[in-house]
Amino acid sequence: MIKSKNLVETLKEHAFLAGFRPAHIDRLAAMAHEVHFERDQVIFREGDESSFFYLILSGKVALEVTALGKTLRVQTLREGEELGWSSAMETSSKHFQARALTVVRALAFDGARLREACEQECAFGYALMRRLLSVVASRLQAFRLQLLDMYSPEGPKTS
Repeated sequence: MIKSKNLVETLKEHAFLAGFRPAHIDRLAAMAHEVHFERDQVIFREGDESSFFYLILSGKVALEVTALGKTLRVQTLREGEELGWSSAMETSSKHFQARALTVVRALAFDGARLREACEQECAFGYALMRRLLSVVASRLQAFRLQLLDMYSPEGPKTS
């Protein structure tokens, strides 16, 4: 378990929070709690009403979608990345499934508390939402690339 002083340092070093103001880091530290997931454990399923946002400290997580009866990996997340961005929205239905590929250690943040903090301090909310929007764009691009790979026509055949 991370002690509060070390928690602030851990948050300062997390890539998602690069450039965050010290006061904003302190605010996040007050909301964070450490969680662990075992290998192959489903963290949340597509459509779940999970309210947690996570910063990955160690391990690997697969983001997956189910299509045509198959589970397809959209992206693999690692230390320094995040998951559960939809928790920052009023309706927190998950758009992907998240499954631990290895043992995962992460910091969890309750989405309702994050939204409340954003409403209380606009500068904090703006900084967080800018980063979350970047995550959403990245996930959409990863999903787009998977679709292109799956459904692109085969190249010309050589004889």
